[in-house]
Amino acid sequence: MSTPSTFQERKREVTRLQELVYELRVRDAMTTPVITVTPQTTMAEFREVLRANRISGTPVVEGGRMVGIISIEDLIKALAAGELGATVGEKMTPRPVTLYDDEPLVHAVGKFASLGYGRFPVINRQGDLVGILVQGDIVRALLHQLEVEYHEEEIRRYRASHIFEDILADQVTLRFRYQVPGGDFERAGDASSRLKKTLSRLGIHPRIVRRVAIAAYEAEMNIVIYTDGGELIAEVDPEKVYLQAVDDGPGIPDIQKAMEPGFSTAPEWVREMGFGAGMGLPNIQNCADEMRLESTVGVGTRLEVVIYLDSGGRPCGG
Repeated sequence: MSTPSTFQERKREVTRLQELVYELRVRDAMTTPVITVTPQTTMAEFREVLRANRISGTPVVEGGRMVGIISIEDLIKALAAGELGATVGEKMTPRPVTLYDDEPLVHAVGKFASLGYGRFPVINRQGDLVGILVQGDIVRALLHQLEVEYHEEEIRRYRASHIFEDILADQVTLRFRYQVPGGDFERAGDASSRLKKTLSRLGIHPRIVRRVAIAAYEAEMNIVIYTDGGELIAEVDPEKVYLQAVDDGPGIPDIQKAMEPGFSTAPEWVREMGFGAGMGLPNIQNCADEMRLESTVGVGTRLEVVIYLDSGGRPCGG
């Protein structure tokens, strides 16, 4: 009998399989190169093609173009009727249903279910035959992708558990710096996005990564909106992520007021773009285990955020 945790694991696996059917393309599962026969091939010769290649059907090609498809079922009927001397052109299914190589794999699953065919030729958008797909190919592609993702996850876990252990030093800190240009709303969020990817690749808990990413994004947007530029600095050690946002901007006249939800000094045109709603600093505080904010009018601002790696992966505000 399955335990609840086992059931949940299976449930997640099924969900991932369902996602993969939509994510993968037909070309990710199809068999290539394609073994073909011509309309002039006899059914006896076709039998040898199937036997030699251990396949159950092939497209029929003439003059470089696909004109039909022939299967082992057609061979069995020919054998029963004593027609091994007949040609493939006489026994094939003309104008077969095809799949495009760039179609989502879920389309192929639907066609297998609705039409009951054993295989589909695969063509590109120019009409060239590029592969063939049977139901077993879909299963193999899904299992292969799950295996790839499993190994990638194992590598991430190894990185997370060994990255500091494998470095011989009394203290280890990884330091990442990101320049943030002021007023550049097209690139706004780029620094925090790159930091998020970096932390994810280090194998840090996804909820920790999300908390750091939210704090970094809000800090980055404050630099973009209110200053001529600054930088984000993230330091990672075995215990915590330490985030700094530093700028030489106009400074904050009243830090206590600035910490109030909804308070904003952003100009109207910035608000019309959807920024400067006055929730940046409160959101940062909700995500932080520790937060320090220092600002001097006419000099600049320094924001420091600490998020501990063993803080249970709580969500922001949790």
